[in-house]
Amino acid sequence: MNVSSLKKRATFLFVAALFTLPSCKKDAVHISTDFEGLKVPSHFALPHYSNPENPITKNGFELGRRLFYDPILSRDSTISCGSCHAQVHGFADHNVALSKGIDGKEGTRNTPALSNLAWQPAFMHDGGINHLEIMPLAPITNPVEMDEDLAHVVEKLNRNATYRALFRAAFQVDEIKSKHLFFALAQFQSMLVSANSRYDKYVLGTDDFTPEEERGLALFRTHCASCHQEPLTTDYTYVNMGLDMHSADPGRALITLNPADSGKFKVPSLRNVGLTHPYMHDGRFYTLQMVLDHYSEGIKQNGRLDTRLSAPLYLSPQEKEDIIAFLHTLTDYQFMADSRFSEPRN
Repeated sequence: MNVSSLKKRATFLFVAALFTLPSCKKDAVHISTDFEGLKVPSHFALPHYSNPENPITKNGFELGRRLFYDPILSRDSTISCGSCHAQVHGFADHNVALSKGIDGKEGTRNTPALSNLAWQPAFMHDGGINHLEIMPLAPITNPVEMDEDLAHVVEKLNRNATYRALFRAAFQVDEIKSKHLFFALAQFQSMLVSANSRYDKYVLGTDDFTPEEERGLALFRTHCASCHQEPLTTDYTYVNMGLDMHSADPGRALITLNPADSGKFKVPSLRNVGLTHPYMHDGRFYTLQMVLDHYSEGIKQNGRLDTRLSAPLYLSPQEKEDIIAFLHTLTDYQFMADSRFSEPRN
């Protein structure tokens, strides 16, 4: 897909998210009385996403889970959300730089990992979608991902007796509409909470770090935490990281139409980063060592570089090893094995 078509699609998605859904507010999280729902970790702030019209229920969550793994959302029923978001890899793709969608077509950006989505104010590498409920519209309609028409998806769901029964149980409706599809997927995705890594236990005082991990954490807080703010390990800003002198991908500029934003991409969360390689918006770096090599010695002074990266870090080999040791403490193995988030068996 060329830049012109990307720009049109991004503009449409941004406007749709801005005007068609309720505003995001940090009010109380709404859950049903018969389902545990979203539990906010004690060391997390309140989630960004909250919609009183869409309380999390067991039926809604299970429906969203089923839809997430069902290729019925794609044009030819070959691609599901789960095709490119694998639980074993922190809901990133299967360690490939660029994912393949409908008809084997290859995308242009690395598939983001999914966790703690209820805390995110915007989605995609360029932040072109600003609401959790509208996020699935992008992959569903993207011609190199699912290549499907939203109206046709709703039509297929209404023709399916099983889905009609499931939507009726979740939302007490006889006719499925697009908002019910988005509500169900939002319920499932908002429950993808990763907060039980060794790092979390260390923060909560229930686990200790090795000396190497302690040194890595200190280095992380000195050199990385201004962008990767704890505990979610992101500040959700958009940064030009000096990857290229001239970025082939406009990044955030695709949304803002501001040339100064060219080559800026959203600061990603580093949770489960040890399992979500390759890294960067285009998957150019296959190891954490390569990422640190970039920040240490490889930053390109392209005139749009974020001021926080104005000077190379010049990390020693031991410092890089220590930071990588710390980054592996962000792996939440319970999250990867949680059966609530796995593909349904029936």
